[in-house]
Amino acid sequence: MQQSGVPYFSQWESPGMTLPVLAEGSQALLNDPLWRHSGAATIEEYARWAVNVCGMACLKMILAARGEIHPTLELARACTAYGGYVVNEMDASIKGLVYAPFVRFAADRFALSAETMTGVETSAIAELLSKRRFFIASVNSGIRWPEREPPSKGGHLVLITAASDETIRFHNPSGHDAASQADVTLPLAVFDRFFANRGISVDA
Repeated sequence: MQQSGVPYFSQWESPGMTLPVLAEGSQALLNDPLWRHSGAATIEEYARWAVNVCGMACLKMILAARGEIHPTLELARACTAYGGYVVNEMDASIKGLVYAPFVRFAADRFALSAETMTGVETSAIAELLSKRRFFIASVNSGIRWPEREPPSKGGHLVLITAASDETIRFHNPSGHDAASQADVTLPLAVFDRFFANRGISVDA
């Protein structure tokens, strides 16, 4: 497969932060020198949110493909107003992305046609992409190491930009190096081990 031509964005402002985050947790993001680019008011707000915004990074890439650049946390705040994230101030937890509110948000704010989909077979993704340009897929975040066996499926979102009968190509917002970040191409059978058979189809 050729390169997608879709701009790549990490969910961290410094794309090299993945391994420190895996080692130290979100505290590692307090050392991200580019945090201000996120649209966060403080570095603490950035560190709290960045571990939750893989979906907003996917949206940012979709919007960038049509020439619009939006700070990731500005997208997250706006999506939260629709219920796309549920913020618990008691324990500081953030739950999301919640698909249905995200679909409404994407339509209202950016005129994106999007649809929540479940029960999606990996082999059917190519057909989905013939109807809408992108598919935001729920996968295990360990897909950055495709040779490993994931403990479960889902929990992280990647942006699929192309698929065939044999391979799938995607941008991974939490890839740890160039090979696992932009235009990652995997055989269908490998992708299927991580894929939770659900996601959001989006037409830009």
